[in-house]
Amino acid sequence: MSSAPLASVLFVCVHNAGRSQMAAGFLQHLAGDRLEVRSAGSIPGDRVNPAAVEAMAEVGIDISAARPKILTTEAVQASDYVITMGCGDACPVFPGKKYLDWALEDPAGKGVDAVRPIRDEIKTRIEALITEIDAEQEA
Repeated sequence: MSSAPLASVLFVCVHNAGRSQMAAGFLQHLAGDRLEVRSAGSIPGDRVNPAAVEAMAEVGIDISAARPKILTTEAVQASDYVITMGCGDACPVFPGKKYLDWALEDPAGKGVDAVRPIRDEIKTRIEALITEIDAEQEA
């Protein structure tokens, strides 16, 4: 018997091909079904960055089936947490949502060696986010 997710998290970047996909992959992997995970882009790319897919595979997380999606107002409205990664003014803002902006280097056009430190920074932030969400649920 599974219960409803504790919270819903939406990761947003411009192309929804690198940072937001890695973040979604980590959150899904580390939180399982305790949290609902979405990702989207203000100008989605046509595929997930292959270097991001490779970097995530190195830590045992498969994001190869993920596809960039367009950011919709509905996705923002349905999320408790909206985490932006350089989408600027394209992200709609609604009251009652928790907004976080993660300044992360864009992995676009970079090889896997350059993507690994970005991946590791995302993992650190995801672990802190899970701790924060768990603490807020217990409060």
